[in-house]
Amino acid sequence: MKYLIGLLLLSFAAIGQQPENQYNLIPFPARFAGQDGQFSITSTTRVVTAPGTDAGVRAVAQTFASQVKAANGPTLTLAAASPALAKGAHIFLTINKKLTLGDEGYKLTVAPGKVTAEAATPRGLFYATQTLRQLLTDNRLPACQITDKPRFGHRGLMLDVSRHFMPVSFVKKFIDLMAMHKQNTFHWHLTDDQGWRIEIKKYPKLTQIGSQRPETLVGQFYQNYPMQYDGKPHGGFYTQNDIREVVRYAQSRFITIVPEIEMPGHARAALAAYPELGCEPTKAYTVATHWGVFDDVFCPSEKTFTFLQDVLTEVVALFPGKYIHVGGDECPKTAWKQSAFCQELMKKNKLRDENELQSYFIRRMEKFLNSKGRSIIGWDEILEGGVAPNATIMSWRGTAGGIAAAKQKHTVIMTPTDNCYLDYYQGNPATEPLAIGGYLPLDKVYAYEPMPAELTAEQQKYILGVQGNIWTEYMPTPESVEYMVWPRALALAEIGWMPAGPRNFEDFAMRLKNHLPKLDASRVNYAKRLFDISAQTQANEQGQVQVKLTKLDADSRIFFTTNGKEPSEKSSEYSGPITLTKTTTLRAITQTGGRLTQTFTLHKAKNKPYTYATAPQGDATANNLKLTDGVRGETPRDRRQWVSVYGTDLDLTLDLGEVTSVSKVSLNFLKIILEGGFPPTSVEVALSRDGQDFKEAIAQPVTYELNGPWSILPVVADFRTGRARYVRIRAKNAGVCPAGHPSEGKKTWFATDEIVVE
Repeated sequence: MKYLIGLLLLSFAAIGQQPENQYNLIPFPARFAGQDGQFSITSTTRVVTAPGTDAGVRAVAQTFASQVKAANGPTLTLAAASPALAKGAHIFLTINKKLTLGDEGYKLTVAPGKVTAEAATPRGLFYATQTLRQLLTDNRLPACQITDKPRFGHRGLMLDVSRHFMPVSFVKKFIDLMAMHKQNTFHWHLTDDQGWRIEIKKYPKLTQIGSQRPETLVGQFYQNYPMQYDGKPHGGFYTQNDIREVVRYAQSRFITIVPEIEMPGHARAALAAYPELGCEPTKAYTVATHWGVFDDVFCPSEKTFTFLQDVLTEVVALFPGKYIHVGGDECPKTAWKQSAFCQELMKKNKLRDENELQSYFIRRMEKFLNSKGRSIIGWDEILEGGVAPNATIMSWRGTAGGIAAAKQKHTVIMTPTDNCYLDYYQGNPATEPLAIGGYLPLDKVYAYEPMPAELTAEQQKYILGVQGNIWTEYMPTPESVEYMVWPRALALAEIGWMPAGPRNFEDFAMRLKNHLPKLDASRVNYAKRLFDISAQTQANEQGQVQVKLTKLDADSRIFFTTNGKEPSEKSSEYSGPITLTKTTTLRAITQTGGRLTQTFTLHKAKNKPYTYATAPQGDATANNLKLTDGVRGETPRDRRQWVSVYGTDLDLTLDLGEVTSVSKVSLNFLKIILEGGFPPTSVEVALSRDGQDFKEAIAQPVTYELNGPWSILPVVADFRTGRARYVRIRAKNAGVCPAGHPSEGKKTWFATDEIVVE
């Protein structure tokens, strides 16, 4: 009896020592049930397929075995099914044509004694193995039952390799990470103004000349006036053998590659190689060295169409997928308007304007590609002037283009900038790596719903799916791309796969936090913004200023200081809004690595109202407390704290609520000359007790160097012993951009952030 009790105690102890099952799957399956127990992968485990199984299933089994090995697991041997193996602890991959889960769906059962995956196609089995790949920890698979299939057929990421070239090894790593998270379309942006990246044998100058630029812009686009360059050549291209290698690799992971050959705009690199394709054949076109949109576009001549058909013939031979992306975005019409040839072509074909000329251009290319058995995708600008008959629309300028296209019965891929552009900042721009702008944190990506509610059920059938885009102007290395893409791409992967319905970000964040070691194992330089702390100010019932701290990582704890010292886990723990009584620098941390340092400026104008003498143009009137919210703008990179006034003067009056001493009034202005952001020429600050008679006034000119980097210019009015209830601010607009400026003659604007009254 003692022996039996001892065995029972030992067995209970062993059970207690087993790690709790975790299912940190991204995307999470459509139907899931966790179970007790685990399956152990050992050197005797076999990956079993049916005898005579087609090569596709065997390839899936081999890929899975190699992925287990790469994750420091044992070497798995492939085996054909047999009665002896059927009784063993093995992994069984089975084709079941009776399953009704589509080409990408699968059923998966993990039990302590065996693992069984079923699917109607090798593609479905591949996704089952990627689920196993995510579940695998320390050579153990937690028991579960899964029935899974995707919501959308298109779940993509776009990688721009034109602005900065990326090596084949990284492209393959990028594809592997997509496959791991069940994304199935790799949109490869291969040509643009800053570089032509694909070998075309009939036109060798495209890579001899078009793939190289002599230097690259330094800093953010508007950062310096005039622009500054690094003086370092940048180039690179993929040979056709490179392309074939990447295509084979993608096929082994059931990812379709959609190549993009830009037309008719974004053509500077091609025109540098073959200037006769432009509307000014004698012009010395060059590969662009900075970013933006250029007037140099393809001329819609027969020579151009022959060139593009030749190029696309070679592209079609390299990429077996259904779609070729033809760009169609951001095509200025200046060159066409000035071209006698284009104007005559428009008359000949009864085209009303240059938008219809672009439609004519795209329709011709679509007809050619249709003759090759391919279909086109274009950015939503191809809707303008009349969309090509069979085109798929990529809706990027918001959702309106996608909605309009679906109503016209065109298939659509949703990729709006506000939700899907992974080149936007994901954390505080003042401390994040330089980016193009915008602000797209992880939770906002996850909150995106790709299916527009404006569409009927019938129209919704035209929405193919969702895609994230990575433009690499400010990502010169693979590591910088990884930082911007992951983990935000995982949020897109989940919303593209999971069934329609409510989503729980806290649940996603918890799974993501536990999934990050998988990215560590793949040596991904992902961003850790999941652990960031954010701060917002608010007023309590007594009118005191409070700071509320929030975080995406729901189960971590926040510790903070307000005395200037660095916080630790021994500092005060955050439990609710922090009341401030003076200007304070708040520092906070979490035990998971989150950090925050932010100064809150308390002054007599905090949360006080103000009115404009004349409503200014710009966003000023839409932010009626932003100038007194206690938060100062940190950097020109981040415009969220700034109020902009376009083309007019600023004239506002601030009400302090009662007559009080006023010794100093200060405010800052942005200087961003290249963007037309000229600080005001002068600022007048005046005081009044009644709001009518402004006797005390200090006027001062604002001086600065036109050339140089962007900056923040302070303006201070020192009254020493003034008393007032009302403070009037008048700032004089600089007028128009001067001669020699890229926007010569256009109205300027200025921006300010906080009116500080002491």
